[in-house]
Formats: sequence, C-alpha cells, structure tokens
Amino acid sequence: MSALRILVPVKRVIDYAVKPRVNKAQTAIETAGVKHSMNPFDELSIEESVRIREKKSYAGGVEEIIALSIGPPKSVDVLRTAMAMGADRSIFVEVKDGEEVEPLAVGKIIRRLVEKEKINMVMCGKQSIDDDSGQTGQIVAGLMGWGAATQASKVSFGEGGVSVEKEVDGGTETVRSQLPMVITTDLRLNEPRYASLPNIMKAKKKKIDKITAEELGVSLEKRLKTLKVIEPPPRKGGGKVEDVDGMIAKLKELGAI
Repeated sequence: MSALRILVPVKRVIDYAVKPRVNKAQTAIETAGVKHSMNPFDELSIEESVRIREKKSYAGGVEEIIALSIGPPKSVDVLRTAMAMGADRSIFVEVKDGEEVEPLAVGKIIRRLVEKEKINMVMCGKQSIDDDSGQTGQIVAGLMGWGAATQASKVSFGEGGVSVEKEVDGGTETVRSQLPMVITTDLRLNEPRYASLPNIMKAKKKKIDKITAEELGVSLEKRLKTLKVIEPPPRKGGGKVEDVDGMIAKLKELGAI
C-alpha cells in the first residue's frame, strides 16, 4: 500500500465577507483595492488533507501534501496560508494580473502536475466563490481517467477503498472508489483551523516551486468570452397586510392568483 501524495489546488478570491462590485466597463468584478483570501471550499480541502495525516486515517500514511495555486503574483499569499495550515510545500503557476484561466486549462495544468509529482489524490473545493464554475475536480478526473467523488461531507478509508459521503435532498449519498481519485469538498466536511503564529512564521520559510503553464505544455488561450457583467436589479421592499383577506387582495393585485 503506497502512501498518499495529496495535491490541493487553492485559489485567491475576493473575501467572502466583501460585497462584490462590477467594474465600470462591466467586463468583470472589481478586484482593485478589495480584500482577498483563500477560497473557503479550498480551506476545507487543506484541512481535510491535514486531518487525514494527523488522525492516520489511511493505513499507508500521508507522504506529502502539496498546495497548488494558479493566478497572479499575489496568489502566493494563499499558498503561505495553506502551508501555515499544514501543507508541506507549494507549487505556483503564475499568470498576469487580470488574466483569466478557464477551468479546462486549470484541469490540464493540474493533470501535468499530478503526473510530474506522482500524485494519487487530488482534493479540491467543489467550486470557487468568484465564478462558481464547479468544474475543476470533474475535469481533472476525466483527463486522468480517475474516479471522482464530489461535494464530500465525510471522507473515510477502508479495505474497500475510499468512501465519500455527500448530502443530497432528503438524505445522504455514499460513493466508494479506489485510489487514485479526485475528491471535491463541501462546507459540512470540517471546520478549518486558524493557522498559529509559529506556523505562519514557519510557512514563510517553506519552499514554493514556481513554474509556468508554457513549461507544462498547457495553452492558456481563451475559448470563452465574457460579453457583459451586470449587477442584479435592486429588490423592491415588501409590504404588510392586516389579515388573510388583505393578503388575497394583494396577491390578486400583483397577478399572482
């Protein structure tokens, strides 16, 4: 039984507590001067990888946890956070500020690094909160020919392979796969830890390997074009009614009944 080599893709996104604004050109969300942090679903993936090691959940152990980020220069910040949380080292694929990397290109980059680093488990967030594509994990599994378990709320290991539970309408679905495999994580999986100050300081000294998409043989040529980004129209305020008759009258007025 070989040890786990886990690759965890992490993305720098606008912080979840910040209300996004569309830029003046209506081509994208405004990112200048806005607080950024690690995609919350990716935090779950780092945390779960570290817990698998700490709890010795897998009989073969965890050989290495590698964080990966594809993005502009400031994406190094989320890699430092990942290492402060417990990742052993990081790989950074740098792109220009403002340059978008589409999910297919992300998947191809991950595939190349999986092959290069001899990875046998990719654990990533089910989606990023900026574009909500929710495609990366499935694309990687398809390119690699691996099994995939999505939206994990629980991960366990046994003689039958890796069992992954996910919450569905009205219950829980459990799937099982053999390694190598891809797992995408959902919010109920765990509660990510806060990185301690000593670990934050140690993370500053940990290694970040830099490589380009071109060196990996992956083209970043765009296949999609964003035509326009607009904010949703403001919602009208609700009104109060005194009784059921008033409610019925209001619904008739609005054409709802």
